[in-house]
Amino acid sequence: MISRLKPIWRDALALLFAVWDARTPLTARLGAVLALAYALSPIDLIPDAVPVLGLGDDLLVVPAILALAARALPAPVLLSARARSAELQRRLPWLLPALGVGLILGAGLLVWALWQGLGG
Repeated sequence: MISRLKPIWRDALALLFAVWDARTPLTARLGAVLALAYALSPIDLIPDAVPVLGLGDDLLVVPAILALAARALPAPVLLSARARSAELQRRLPWLLPALGVGLILGAGLLVWALWQGLGG
């Protein structure tokens, strides 16, 4: 499972680095901002309150937007950004597992808060 997420993580991080590169076209910058806005927005195709499916649309839509944005990058910018991403991942090998644990804890906390809010 984690091995499937590594390319998505690598490209998302590379796109973050590429957004700050002056050679990055506006379409790629807008795609990255759109993906971030969709991920953080309370408005989704399927509301997050719907168990499993609510977070599932985020897991499909956000990487798709990021992939489209990455396609708009010129090859030299993408290569440079991927190199920076790989270097960061080499220095911080705990980052992806820590992010995963943080997401799981956050989702659990959200479920607990909803349960407490609906229960009384």
